Amino acid sequence: MAIPFHKELRIGAYLMKQKLLGRKRYPLVLMLEPLFRCNLACAGCGKIDYPDAILNRRMSAQECWDAADECGAPMVAIPGGEPLIHKEIGEIVRGLVARKKFVSLCTNALLLEKKLDLFEPSPFLFFSVHLDGLRDHHDKAVSQKGVFDRAVSAIKAAKARGFTVNVNATVFDGHPAEEIAKFMDFTTELGVGVTMSPGYAYERAPDQEHFLNRTKTKQLFRDVFALGKGKKWNFMHSGLFLDFLAGNQEFECTPWGMPARNIFGWQKPCYLLGEGYTKTFKELMETTDWETYGTGKYEKCADCMAHCGYEATAADAALTNPLKAMWVSLRGVKTTGPMAPEIDLSKQRPAQYVFSSEVQKRLSDIRRDEALEAQQKASTAA
Repeated sequence: MAIPFHKELRIGAYLMKQKLLGRKRYPLVLMLEPLFRCNLACAGCGKIDYPDAILNRRMSAQECWDAADECGAPMVAIPGGEPLIHKEIGEIVRGLVARKKFVSLCTNALLLEKKLDLFEPSPFLFFSVHLDGLRDHHDKAVSQKGVFDRAVSAIKAAKARGFTVNVNATVFDGHPAEEIAKFMDFTTELGVGVTMSPGYAYERAPDQEHFLNRTKTKQLFRDVFALGKGKKWNFMHSGLFLDFLAGNQEFECTPWGMPARNIFGWQKPCYLLGEGYTKTFKELMETTDWETYGTGKYEKCADCMAHCGYEATAADAALTNPLKAMWVSLRGVKTTGPMAPEIDLSKQRPAQYVFSSEVQKRLSDIRRDEALEAQQKASTAA
């Protein structure tokens, strides 16, 4: 829970400003996906299952900066795909840092050592390296041997160059609490902070067998946190979010807290669900039917406890009830006793499977744009 003080101060001031302005919905982290192409094919990932015509598309550096300006969130996370494949990634990051955005560059680290020269250490930049566990577990999760060792080598190289490095881990069913605890011990020895979240059940992920439901998620995190009592594990989450993962908080999802901008536009309603796109952030905020999404409201959200839906909720709760946040921070995560009541799922609307139709719309748009571009080139040449 050791978030740098300067970062905590700036984000706290931003949150306070939103409250004073009376804003009910506001972004905390921009999820910026400048490409979907990746150099791995993880079994639990639903982010890269697109035709080549889409995987070959990129957001320009200017589009990335415009998205950050338009959104106004103090933090920008750059997932993917694999961001280090993007030829302008160094320029993109420099522009965001110049805007004093806290930038989390998410990477599997296969290219990190090679591309470190594109970046400069800054209190506004950190690398978030994907590690789902220790060597055997991680290499199995990413479907390729040797990735863990290359990632650890890149982490050490980046730290030696003065960069701040954290790791991000996704937890799936069947990962024993004892193994996760050993992984946390390893990250402590490595000297990195950790963000950890239960995997979301992407409808297009190759592996549909190992996504956690909410009950299993809560018990697993309770077991992990119990094993961590007295240890100096460095979670890069708020205390309230960790307490939520352990089943002690009645939080509802805040899908607008981490809006997603990718090559298609602004994604409705959140980073994990792609059920439509808008051209502007303003349009996203004003036209999305927010009340129809979230656990208890929509079948696809039933088991979600991911940080991109609930970390913003925890941040808002800490601002609204600072004494509660302080008590959780002092007490630590509760790992025994009754859990908070679960959200009723009996009235949730059924899932709508619109991924394929949305992809076809985007492909049609791409082909139309390419045809127009070819026409213009032909006219110019004539």
